[in-house]
Amino acid sequence: MAYSFRIYSPHYRSLVKLGVPIVMGQIGNIVLIFADTLMIGHHSLNELAAASFVNSMFVLLIIINMGFSFGLTPIVGSMYGRGEIEQTGGMLRNSLATMTMLAVILVAVAFLLYFNIHRMGQPEELLPYMKDYLLVHILSLPFLSWFNSFKQFFDGITDTKISMIVIIACNLLNIFGNWVLIYGNLGMPELGLLGAGISTLIARILIFVSISAVFLLSKRYRRYRKGFFAGRVNRKNFNHLCVLGVPLALQLGMETSAFMLSTVFVGWIGITALASHQIMLTISQVLYMIPCGMAAAIAIRVSYFYGRNEITNVHRAVNSGFHVIMAIAVVLSIAVLSLRHNLGYWFTDSDEVSRLVAQLTIVVVVYQFGDGLQYTFANALRGISCVKPMIWIAFLSYFIISLPLGYLLGIRFGFGVIGVWCAFPVCLLCAGVLYYIYFKKNVNIRR
Repeated sequence: MAYSFRIYSPHYRSLVKLGVPIVMGQIGNIVLIFADTLMIGHHSLNELAAASFVNSMFVLLIIINMGFSFGLTPIVGSMYGRGEIEQTGGMLRNSLATMTMLAVILVAVAFLLYFNIHRMGQPEELLPYMKDYLLVHILSLPFLSWFNSFKQFFDGITDTKISMIVIIACNLLNIFGNWVLIYGNLGMPELGLLGAGISTLIARILIFVSISAVFLLSKRYRRYRKGFFAGRVNRKNFNHLCVLGVPLALQLGMETSAFMLSTVFVGWIGITALASHQIMLTISQVLYMIPCGMAAAIAIRVSYFYGRNEITNVHRAVNSGFHVIMAIAVVLSIAVLSLRHNLGYWFTDSDEVSRLVAQLTIVVVVYQFGDGLQYTFANALRGISCVKPMIWIAFLSYFIISLPLGYLLGIRFGFGVIGVWCAFPVCLLCAGVLYYIYFKKNVNIRR
């Protein structure tokens, strides 16, 4: 069908209305990470090194946790589309049960890391900082899990602003807590890195308490609460959430792991390459959040129309999402290219590192478009609850293609960090094309 702005404009408006709060919440998380790193770095170099190691290990658990919770969105979105309001409350109750189970598993894994951190070849003088900081992060995992359930529930019923407000408010509180506890202000003891961890723990407790209070106290959610309290945790719903959540957790986990493991290759090349790699990972993480938030809105829109069996609108929602994400990619690419000779100097005074960063920005711009394709259709598949193929697609794209290709180009063929990064556009485009094929195949079954 030929493109018609009149047809797509309502979908653009709805997508942006849903997506902007998600994007703002995710940018708030990135600002928090920057603030934590900056504030710890100004307190002690050893503490900064310890935090960097712990965060690089712990982020995978956070990503798996978030990915698993994504299974709730298409279920709630479809129910909401069919007008099954009370049933969505019962599904939230089951989601909290599954996320509790996941939290127990992730806490066990984290404690395994905690008790073996001394075996990982890290400097002895950093181990006390690492263990204390890791421990408070472990304690925060259950609260993060429960918050993710509520967030995906609110997203599924299209109330994305609730999560945005809660995330931004608690992140600002975390920054204030860092100022108080890291440096010992307002009469509090100077705790350094441990203080940053305690501030994060408090913020994650409050973020769960706040979002659950909105659900339990607001008159707006009375009908949802009725289903929540009347519902029971049952095997059918529990299994349904696990069947959707596990593939999504694995898909996000494998994608994140591919980027993390590429750091090993870059470390073999040299310090300059590793420094430029870390800078570009930081920049690309910021770029990632904007289209990722919009793509999450695609899943919400698709699940709503899919629940109502409006397949034409499902296609229009996905197509409009792809248009918006490609437009975002163009804008971000222009911004990055215009700043590429200055980006490296934001982080370092090294001319050599900055030159490498300027070269890497070209690769980042190229992969924005393959990444946009895989964002769009991964979330489209999530919206129609077709998530099992995402496991093997992610494994093929990130482990079979990305890592070996990065090793060949970067190490064996001698292209260095540029070669390692050149594998990313290939794997992301591969994932995007395969997600597209599976979406087209499975959504048309409902016609």
